[in-house]
Amino acid sequence: MKDFNTDALIIGTGIAGLSAAIKLAEKKVNVTIVTREKRPEITNTFWAQGGIIYSPKDHGDQEDLTLDILRASAFTSNPEAAKVLATRSAEIIDEVLIHKSHTTFAKDAEGELLFTKEAAHSKDRIIYNGDMTGKAIQISLLNYLANVEIFPNVNFLTSHTAIDLITPNHHGVEITQRYEENQVLGAYLFDQNNNEVRKVLSKVTILATGGIGALYLHHSNAEGARGDGHAMAHRAGASVTNMEFIQFHPTTFYNRSSHRRFLISEALRGEGGRLINAKGEAFMKKYHEDGELAPRDVVSRAILEQMITLKEDCVYLDITHKSEEYLKSRFPTINAYCLDNKVDMTKEPIPVVPAAHYTCGGVKTDLKGRTNLKGLYAVGEVACTGLHGANRLASTSLLEGLTWGYIAGEDILLSIDRLRHYKLERIKDWTQGQEEVDLALIAQDQMTLKQTMWNYVGLSRSQNRLTRARAMFIELQDEISKFYKNAVLHDELIGLRNGAEVAFMVLNASLRNKQSIGCFYLKDL
Repeated sequence: MKDFNTDALIIGTGIAGLSAAIKLAEKKVNVTIVTREKRPEITNTFWAQGGIIYSPKDHGDQEDLTLDILRASAFTSNPEAAKVLATRSAEIIDEVLIHKSHTTFAKDAEGELLFTKEAAHSKDRIIYNGDMTGKAIQISLLNYLANVEIFPNVNFLTSHTAIDLITPNHHGVEITQRYEENQVLGAYLFDQNNNEVRKVLSKVTILATGGIGALYLHHSNAEGARGDGHAMAHRAGASVTNMEFIQFHPTTFYNRSSHRRFLISEALRGEGGRLINAKGEAFMKKYHEDGELAPRDVVSRAILEQMITLKEDCVYLDITHKSEEYLKSRFPTINAYCLDNKVDMTKEPIPVVPAAHYTCGGVKTDLKGRTNLKGLYAVGEVACTGLHGANRLASTSLLEGLTWGYIAGEDILLSIDRLRHYKLERIKDWTQGQEEVDLALIAQDQMTLKQTMWNYVGLSRSQNRLTRARAMFIELQDEISKFYKNAVLHDELIGLRNGAEVAFMVLNASLRNKQSIGCFYLKDL
């Protein structure tokens, strides 16, 4: 059937969406999970390397973890969100990852979990699976949900791009529906294979679409991290906050082959890797007493300054003091990638540059994942509880997605049995345009967007750069809006429309903020 009702519509198949799906599906809620990708494992979760924080109550670490989160954010985080993460997350890891989906983590000879340390952490509290922790989590969660004997009530829709969230105010067939409570009733989904739009209504809708890193010329994200969830929520009337805080990962592999840069995990620095410039000089102690383990915004700007000062394209990460056997065992994915790109990390330093990595802001939610729109939840990187404030602590991203996906599921279960399905016939069908899209023009507009974000709204910003970006975005968004109304739908066109809207969010938030703090740095201040 083309159009249908479901109990819970989850847009996104990363750790946050899957965590929510498991919590709901176990209670026999009918769940529909949507992704624009052909394969549901293609997410930012899959690419996450370093690890996930595991801090059980018997470790006595809750207060220290909370303080580390606040300290890394320059004390701009929401302390209540940090407390929730510190107190709830370990039990959720135990239940969902260890006991249910059986995610594999590194262990010692006695079968005990191994812990490592990353930047701005006061102690070793991160568990991992080599340098492919995200992949291990992603696959184990998908395998668990894909068991139809356990979850016959779970339906995956792949190659389906969410276009817009449905509200009675915007999409009702009658004028009187404008007076109804402002709520989200589901979403219009573009079926890429059949070139048609499905109208899917739901009792609750959960955005788990990830971040916006792919809007930048150089980034570490999946290409689908283009802000679809942020844009849809904004158009529907949801509050969005903290969008100027874009975290750049200090160390991604430097080459000229693609926009998506391969992540060189922070765990390498946690295991003793040193940053050196083109002259072979270690430089991080000049910028921060914690050296290579300083907060990411400090490390990223230090690298950029070294590149500018020496007029070089990159700096280098040297971990050659570790044994070849250890490096191949601890970082097999990174080692293989480096070898494929003619670098032997066991014998020579790795060329690295910063790249857009994580969106600290997003759709504003409370501590249950609820937005200001009834029926709409947001979890993971698309959401903003205030946990990260102006700068994210390492290895909190996977943990945040897992924790708030689970918590949102808990909250939804309290009321979903009392909710009723909205009638499909009371919502307008989607009207397709007739003008064929020129993918070459879309690609050119996407490149303009990426370059503008990188050069003017990037790691270091200024009033002049932001003013220039504003003029370019106004012209670009005007052209896209005119074209979008009449065009035949295509996933790339939907992404371009959303990307232009989200770029404006980042720009406007940057213009409003008059304080350089965390990962937001304005040169004029």
